[in-house]
Amino acid sequence: MITKLDRNKVRQKRHARIRNKISGTASRPRLSVFRSNANITAQLIDDVNGVTLASASSIDLKLENGSNIAAAVAIGTEIANRAKKANITTVVFDRGGYLYHGRVKALADAARAAGLEF
Repeated sequence: MITKLDRNKVRQKRHARIRNKISGTASRPRLSVFRSNANITAQLIDDVNGVTLASASSIDLKLENGSNIAAAVAIGTEIANRAKKANITTVVFDRGGYLYHGRVKALADAARAAGLEF
């Protein structure tokens, strides 16, 4: 049986493999997703300069329940709007080692619907 700690270590190893293949630039930043039991966050990261260009989280938006699909849709829409303000239209999606399913997929679909391309 895999314990919670082991699951997170497995996810971190998976994320490290993904990060070896993808990287964000100023013109095409990395849309990084972090999902916890209580909240979900998204950041647009320029890995070349090591800076975060925009971010959105369920804590920032003061959502009542930050751990459901409705919260993920709200975060996806908000990160796309903040990207537009920063003149960013295309991104590289980094699912953070999580399965592309549920909240992560909902966030990505909402960001696409709001105008981000990836």
